[in-house]
Amino acid sequence: MKNENLYKYILGIADNSLILGQRLGELTGHGPSLETDIACTNISLDLFGQVRSYYQYAAKIAGDNRTEDDIAMLRKEREYVNVLLVEQPNTNFAYTIARQFLFDVYHFLFLTQLEKSKDLTLSAIATKSLKEVSYHQRFSTDWLKRLGDGTAESKEKMQEAIDGLWTYTDELFHQTEADIAMVSEGVGVDVTKLKEAYYEKVEAVLKEATLTVPESKWFQKGGKQGIHTEHLGYLLSDLQYMQRTYPNMEW
Repeated sequence: MKNENLYKYILGIADNSLILGQRLGELTGHGPSLETDIACTNISLDLFGQVRSYYQYAAKIAGDNRTEDDIAMLRKEREYVNVLLVEQPNTNFAYTIARQFLFDVYHFLFLTQLEKSKDLTLSAIATKSLKEVSYHQRFSTDWLKRLGDGTAESKEKMQEAIDGLWTYTDELFHQTEADIAMVSEGVGVDVTKLKEAYYEKVEAVLKEATLTVPESKWFQKGGKQGIHTEHLGYLLSDLQYMQRTYPNMEW
């Protein structure tokens, strides 16, 4: 492959949205209310739309006759390089909102910088996606404030979810070798420079929601190297079922 670093870099972006989109899709017909059910489903569809553009580009870079469907659906678990945060389960609605909020803040900051990439395809995808991700961030932020500053029970559940997922946030700012190579070429985003703005934004919203910012400095990582939690395997068994049962289906 001529540009393996670019291929790996694209997967690093796309896999986050693919796995999170699948997680939200699990809630279709199971949301706590019609409003949130439709909103979560629409956010899932937005993310799937974005990853299709990324995987089409990855297939073009690969140049080995694999299609976007092959890349999205037919890799093994260790070949997915999403961060651990997005594969965490929908334990309850507070966990769904906390996971979405913690990723949305990062995603918006990331796409804002990716829009400036020298790679015109990635820049165009980022520009197209920003409007959608801006809505995602507004949705998760509003619900986080509503639940955090709501009843005693909703506050307790929201705090429990933030505490439980906090350990996965630091991995968002780790760089792989492909990331570093793409940053040096002006194609990729230096995610280490997003970290300060990310935690400032997150902590400000948590305080507004009357929630406590976790003090833990112990973080989990491994997703970007293909080392995942037990949850990803179960998710992939659902995600890949149709493609493996009926080969050569198209999106």
